[in-house]
Amino acid sequence: MSPFRVGVQLLDLIGDGIVTFDASERAIVCSEVAARILGRPASEIVGSAREQVLALTVGVESQGISVNLHPVSEVGDETRSVLLLRAVDVSLLAERTSLAGRVEERTRALRDANAELERASRHKDEFLAAMSHELRTPLNAILGLTEAMQEGLFGPVTDPQGRSLADIESSGRHLLAVINDILDLSKVMAGKREVNAAPVVIADLADASLRMVRQLALKKRISIQLDLAGLPEQIETDERLVKQILVNLLSNAVKFTSDDGVVRLNGSVDARGEQITLRVTDTGIGISPADLPRIFKPFEQIDGGLSRRHAGTGLGLALVSRLSELLGGGVYVESTEGEGSRFSLTLPISRATTTAAPADPAVPDARRASVPGMRTPRTILLAEDNEANQRTFVGYLQAKGYTVAVAWNGEEAIEQAKALKPALILMDIQMPKMDGLTAIRLLREDPQFANTSIVALTALAMPGDRERCLQAGANLHLTKPVRLRDLTSAIEGQFSGGDQSHPTRGHA
Repeated sequence: MSPFRVGVQLLDLIGDGIVTFDASERAIVCSEVAARILGRPASEIVGSAREQVLALTVGVESQGISVNLHPVSEVGDETRSVLLLRAVDVSLLAERTSLAGRVEERTRALRDANAELERASRHKDEFLAAMSHELRTPLNAILGLTEAMQEGLFGPVTDPQGRSLADIESSGRHLLAVINDILDLSKVMAGKREVNAAPVVIADLADASLRMVRQLALKKRISIQLDLAGLPEQIETDERLVKQILVNLLSNAVKFTSDDGVVRLNGSVDARGEQITLRVTDTGIGISPADLPRIFKPFEQIDGGLSRRHAGTGLGLALVSRLSELLGGGVYVESTEGEGSRFSLTLPISRATTTAAPADPAVPDARRASVPGMRTPRTILLAEDNEANQRTFVGYLQAKGYTVAVAWNGEEAIEQAKALKPALILMDIQMPKMDGLTAIRLLREDPQFANTSIVALTALAMPGDRERCLQAGANLHLTKPVRLRDLTSAIEGQFSGGDQSHPTRGHA
């Protein structure tokens, strides 16, 4: 479009009418505003002689419209003259000013609404972070003490006591899974869940996912079948997110399949060789056609109401749907009520790798951590302000042969570190007087602690928390509640300087 025609449209937008004529003095363009002022359809004015159009302007000046005919040189088309109709009446100008004021007022209202949405989003993130911390902290003590008692660290456990402890652990793990689902879904919906793609061996991914549900399947005598024929050896994706999807789908399949049923995991490649489909098929209760449209919506429970038979929050499949989209694929369901369901996950075979920000070479990394001159017995300083967690960690670590000292806050941690020269420091982050991040930074500024292993052991599990801990100088970030055997494995990894890759949720 020529600049001249753009100008015609702009004049039209601000309320000025315009008619343009060619060299033969015939109208070739008539704006909508001009047509309204002249009282004729634009299609009728176009093609009229200039004198005919000017005749239509008789009397419009009395309505507060100025009429000006301007000769112009050719500007990319046939235009030779322009008739400009402009409102000069005070009332019309006032109306135009009022319109501009309303536009400004609306713009300001939208700007305020956006600011309020940003504040609400920030408050939601702060609430979720606080909720996560407050729920994970007592859960750490519950699950940690349960695990220690199951291992007999506080004395023999009878069979009835063992069954009760197993029930406590199972309930605690279920509560932790619910917390994780809520946080994960909020991260994905807020666009804060990153994809870290790398080559993934499909067979290993499938085995790891099936391992998470095999025990429950054995209890129900459900047959687990795996068929990866025709699939490529590996794809490029985020292994952790795909495993999370598959475990969710497989867990649902086992949960909704009756005893002696079958759950099958297989896959295929599309004709163009660009994506794979992984299918989880079961012989379970199936889904009614009326419930299918709701299956991937958050907080929807198709087995809802007070009489429902199966536990759950309705978050799992909503999270599966969002994660599959994040990975560049999708998830689909086919089901026949009373016969079973099939969930299909599509994934691209290759995608660009999303990498995290490069690590600061000045920040110690878990894979480079090494503690020269290991002590015997090995001394650990625990900075933790929750008394129940103190007892849990101290009791377990002492039973494993460590010498443990306790600090109640960051200030005490620094003082005791200077006095004891511990081989390793377990640092909580949210503590009174001085937080753990500040304490880690101050310790790293002291040359005598430049090589001391510091493990951030915290209930903070929101996006960016792990990075903040590592940037402050921690070697490793573990999230409460942490399995005690995973904690000791991480500690041993720090002592040995080995490559320890632990999930930030503290469990495998």
